[in-house]
Amino acid sequence: MVQFSERDLQQLKEKGISEEMVLKQIETFKEGIPFVTLEKAAVVDDGIERFTDAEHKKLIDYFEGHRKNLKLKKFVPASGAASRMFKALFNFLGAHDPKKETLSEYLNRTGDEAVEKFADGMEKFPFYEKIGNRIKGKYRSDGEKVYYFIDEMLSPNGLNYGFYPKGLLPFHKYGKDTTTPFEEHLKEAALYTKTKGNANLHFTISEQHDDMFRAEENEASERVSIATDTRFKVTYSNQKASTDTIAVDMTDEPFRNNDGTLLFRPGGHGALIENLNDQEADIIFIKNIDNVVVDRNLEEVANSKKMLAGVLLQVQARAFSFAKKLEQDTVSIDTMNEAKAFLENQLNVHFPESYRGLSIDDQRAVLTDKLDRPIRVCGMVKNEGEPGGGPFWVTDKNGNISLQIIESAQVDVDNERQMSIFKNSTHFNPVDLVCGVKNYKGEKFNLLNYIDAKQGFITEKTQEGKALKALELPGLWNGAMAYWNTIFVEVPLVTFNPVKTVNDLLKQTHQV
Repeated sequence: MVQFSERDLQQLKEKGISEEMVLKQIETFKEGIPFVTLEKAAVVDDGIERFTDAEHKKLIDYFEGHRKNLKLKKFVPASGAASRMFKALFNFLGAHDPKKETLSEYLNRTGDEAVEKFADGMEKFPFYEKIGNRIKGKYRSDGEKVYYFIDEMLSPNGLNYGFYPKGLLPFHKYGKDTTTPFEEHLKEAALYTKTKGNANLHFTISEQHDDMFRAEENEASERVSIATDTRFKVTYSNQKASTDTIAVDMTDEPFRNNDGTLLFRPGGHGALIENLNDQEADIIFIKNIDNVVVDRNLEEVANSKKMLAGVLLQVQARAFSFAKKLEQDTVSIDTMNEAKAFLENQLNVHFPESYRGLSIDDQRAVLTDKLDRPIRVCGMVKNEGEPGGGPFWVTDKNGNISLQIIESAQVDVDNERQMSIFKNSTHFNPVDLVCGVKNYKGEKFNLLNYIDAKQGFITEKTQEGKALKALELPGLWNGAMAYWNTIFVEVPLVTFNPVKTVNDLLKQTHQV
């Protein structure tokens, strides 16, 4: 049994973490986190809905007909620093000395395709002119220009883009003006979260970037507000210290820093379920900060979001209707059977064989429990080889089957059948969610009640030269939403334009 000192307990108190929570996390390290059991990939007509153009339009119209009575909000995880975007370029600065070799010699020596692609497309980046003006006269050849361009872009004495949050980098160039992902999200929000002239957005950001985001808001919101006739109500939050997780050594004892304090590490994006839980809205759209489009694709992207919201509202209306009926003392068997069929056919809920043998009262309790949950409608794009998670039917330890978004790290790579199912999935998760977070009485669900703690991740790290194990909480759209009711819907590829590396900005979808 782990014993904590008074100093340890004070540290826990300051972070807002209970001793019980830390002990649970240590137990998780000892037990390990089991791999998920994939039953099969979700495909069109078996876990993924696909709508015709006519159905698509009806769903948009349904959303438009109801939006004025709803509080809508866009929730954007935006705490990621841009350093990973520039990883290959940081490596280049460390490995290449333009005084000792030419760029061609470096490329021949290393075969560095990322730098070669960057150099070839340099003039297409939205920040090309800005950096070009800053380095005039510093270089004697095109090869040197590439080096000084990258150095000016990334060095602390230059633009220091590696320190920036990804959401505040120049992504797109319209004439002489550049726009950030933050500004592009405002434009989108004006199209599908505006009600009564107001659009609500919430960004989760790192504390070190608080002032930078507020400065960008001051500059961009007025410009977009005028262009879209929208008043933007933007709020921010940071990942809570209370969601940090304990680190352990390789014997599963709490890892201690050189000063004797316990080591805690950020819990990953799954920690943001707490921030999401704090939001007040009827419907919340979730989308990553780096997944934005240029103006010519805005309408198609917005229509896709409206369609997903239409699906949610239609299904939610029926779920609310059944939940009300099941509360009545005189609910009929026919109504219960209809509710069960709705759960199975519309909300992808599987019932165990034992359900048939339950008493009427117990069946009603099961139906009520399965209806009384948050609902998420998740857009899915056709899989074109992007790394990341996808939609699957999953069986849990109790034999319950449900729809889940699963990452590769959750699958046993040594299990041939499981890997075959994972690799043969037809669709990919672009992080495109529309969430219903209230019950039929208009009360907010406590989203923390619907997390599967056993869908976290254990990874090995080092600290002060010593090996340790770290715990990531269940991902925001993975285990953190494991017990939500889930609907997957195919959405067009144009809705998925992430920028994972700086060279992704060279893709046609990011060129104006």
